[in-house]
Amino acid sequence: MIVRTLLENILKNYFKLDDEKIKQYSQLAIEKKLSLEEYLIIENIVTEDSLYKFLAQNSQNEYIELKGADTNLEILNIIPEEFAHEHQVIAFQKTENELDIAMLDPNDIQTIEFLRRKTGLSQKVFITTPSAIKETLQKYHATIENDQVITQLNKEINDDTDTKDLKKIAEELPIINIVNSILEHAVLENASDIHIEPTEKEVAVRYRVDGILKQVMSLPKLVQNGIMARIKILSQLKIDEHMIPQDGRFKIKLNDERLSFRVSVVPVYDGEKIVMRLLHEGQRALSLENLGFLPKIQKLVEYAIKKPHGMILVTGPTGSGKTTTLYSILGILNSPTVNICTIEDPIEYHVAGINQSQINPKAGFSFASGLRAFLRQDPDIIMVGEIRDQETAEVAIHAAMTGHLVLSTLHTNDAPTTLPRLVDMDIPPFLVGFTTNVIIAQRLVRKICSNCKKPYTLLAEEIKELEKMLHKKTIKDLLIDQEIKDADIEKNIREMTFYRGEGCHKCGTTGYKGRLGIYEVLVVDDDLTRLINERSTAQDIKEFAESHGMINLFENGIIKAKEGITTIEEVLRATKE
Repeated sequence: MIVRTLLENILKNYFKLDDEKIKQYSQLAIEKKLSLEEYLIIENIVTEDSLYKFLAQNSQNEYIELKGADTNLEILNIIPEEFAHEHQVIAFQKTENELDIAMLDPNDIQTIEFLRRKTGLSQKVFITTPSAIKETLQKYHATIENDQVITQLNKEINDDTDTKDLKKIAEELPIINIVNSILEHAVLENASDIHIEPTEKEVAVRYRVDGILKQVMSLPKLVQNGIMARIKILSQLKIDEHMIPQDGRFKIKLNDERLSFRVSVVPVYDGEKIVMRLLHEGQRALSLENLGFLPKIQKLVEYAIKKPHGMILVTGPTGSGKTTTLYSILGILNSPTVNICTIEDPIEYHVAGINQSQINPKAGFSFASGLRAFLRQDPDIIMVGEIRDQETAEVAIHAAMTGHLVLSTLHTNDAPTTLPRLVDMDIPPFLVGFTTNVIIAQRLVRKICSNCKKPYTLLAEEIKELEKMLHKKTIKDLLIDQEIKDADIEKNIREMTFYRGEGCHKCGTTGYKGRLGIYEVLVVDDDLTRLINERSTAQDIKEFAESHGMINLFENGIIKAKEGITTIEEVLRATKE
């Protein structure tokens, strides 16, 4: 925690907050059981980086950016893990006589003096951010020593091992350490999914990071069944069942953060494959702007969600961020004055103030039956995880007609295809047009790493291919249409600057770090309703919408590439596969 007098001086001198504002924010922080600096950062009143940079200036210490930096585990372990957690201090560099440490409180003389006596080295103190400390602390458990694990195992585990023995082996320290390391390393890598895949001679572990799978480790075959049993026990699945798929869920707490893992187990040729989806519980919904909506398109969505009834549909393939978009919209709509109910499969995020329910097909609790039940619960807003069949579509449209706002998803490739898809479910066309407010199609693209971002100009063959894909539009047309200011707007495409990442230690040499959405937003108005009533094809609807100003997924992506947020290659990967 920053010393109060020092914090107040920084807030007054650098962030121009007066005494009254500081007093007001202090009271709000107390109510939320937060320190003043935590409250200011969470509420985006100040940024974490700028606050701690100013702290470094005022305490005459250097600022160090530890996020994404390579960590020497030998140096990190100079300070014992428990002490590092308790005192929020990291060792990151060492010379013969000096140890460089990163802290939040440079006035913690007691900790600095203790480390000097313990290590026999003088301490050079740097200031860093709480999130950088948190990220680096996770690296204490980010490696697996395979040789040690193998030597600790009492016996080889095979297919004939009975249930009692499997339970015992799953509770042995080596297996627990392997599974814990896999989970903790996934969190450290910001993975969205963990794949544990048995092969003939080993067990491969792959993480999906920013939408791309990469292999991170190979484990010996003899630990395969122990790992499977351990994860099944955590997920409350049958450990002696190896022939049918199973689904489960478990939670862990890591560095004061609650994490939920959605588990799928499927039998494959060499054993059982496990895929775990990693969900951060308590994660705050992103704003539409942070999701990647362009300002003009964002206004269309905001207007549609303010309507008291109708349907808001989000479409795209699995893993394209549809649920995140729906939760962000629910975050805007969520207030004590409305009753929001959701029917999901499964519940991915727990949100205070929203009544969430998970379907249970074995008990006969489906999307359709759950939706019917919630209509008797006096709802204002209903979210249906997915419209999969005619029955769910009929109930959802009935709800939208009777004064409810309905949010849901469908699996279609673009926004225009959604309308004929609903008609194909035997929903009368006039009802589709009457109840649908807006359709959002989306994909996720990787963002260029800000640390290694470099400008470049397109080659002749790239320009030719790009112009072909844009048809008769130009990049200038797109920028003007979306009211985006760009220094290159009057330049020829050959002279326009684009960007790509060269690859560095912060992005794992990929050139990308993080993801955001590209969107295609189709507003259903009277003219479009007439086309739906005429049972027009998806292509007819697409041509009509684009002629009336709709920006398609590819065009949306190209705008973001021109803005230097992503690359043309990434847009092509996401939209043309």
